[in-house]
Amino acid sequence: METKGGFYITQIKQLQDRIFERLLLENGIEISGGQGRILYILWKADNLTVSEISEKTSLAPNTISVVINGMVNRGIVERNINPHNRRQTIISLTEYAKSLQEKYELVSRKMNALFYQGFSEEEQGQFERYLARILETLTANLHINKAFYEEDDFQ
Repeated sequence: METKGGFYITQIKQLQDRIFERLLLENGIEISGGQGRILYILWKADNLTVSEISEKTSLAPNTISVVINGMVNRGIVERNINPHNRRQTIISLTEYAKSLQEKYELVSRKMNALFYQGFSEEEQGQFERYLARILETLTANLHINKAFYEEDDFQ
């Protein structure tokens, strides 16, 4: 049986990113999708490490670092040394980033309405449960493969 789920997910993600970034610009928010993902996490819990942001966004730590550099340069977030562990850097929202939250959430609601247009509540719930199962399987597989490749035989 030929399956196209992964192909559809990739296409949906690409289209969603383009539409979401257009909606952000139309609402005066000049940030990229990657920056938005990081802001979304920080709006929920400010003052996180790069590792914590990486875990919550499923983006690689080096990708997070690159995106954070751009955000620091634009005054969206700031880096601070963790006073309890000087080896850790804490990423914090600036007042500018905090001021974007309400507009960003409005755009997110518009995107959600577009995303689920034509779906009943039951269909939406079922769809999200299927996606959650796929995410759980892939996340578990990532950890299994990571452990597999970190064994002594492969070093």
